[in-house]
Order: sequence, then structure tokens, then C-alpha cells
Amino acid sequence: MDIKSMKNYLYWLYCQFELITCSYLMEPWEKLLFYTFNITMLVMVLYIAYIFVPVRITMAFQFFLHLFGNQHENTLSIVK
Repeated sequence: MDIKSMKNYLYWLYCQFELITCSYLMEPWEKLLFYTFNITMLVMVLYIAYIFVPVRITMAFQFFLHLFGNQHENTLSIVK
């Protein structure tokens, strides 16, 4: 795929996005607010997923290990 066709494809995707969101009807200042809000929400969702999803997966993994009997050894039993 060459650069020109990639550029045309990205422009086509942008046009599709504007058609789906009806942002082609907005004035420039409205588009700026709309895109700023959408990008902010996307960044926040990605950040929350990056921070909280691995923690939840680890907790679920530890829960199922505990449920099936593969428990970590207690530190008190090691000391005795």
C-alpha cells in the first residue's frame, strides 16, 4: 500500500466519522469542543483500563487459585 492510497483511506475514514457523528454540520468552534470532549473521554477510559483492569485480573486469578486449593503458604508456618 503506497502513501497516496493510505492518505486517501485515512481521509475516507475521517469523512465517515464526520458523517456518523454529524460533525460536518457543526461550526469550527463546535467541532473543537466536540473533538476535545471526545478525545478527553477516550484518554480517560484508556487510562482507567490501564490502571484498573490488570488489578482486577490479578485479584480474580488469586481468587480462583484460592478457590481451587493452590494457596500461598502462610508466613507463620514458615517461621515455626
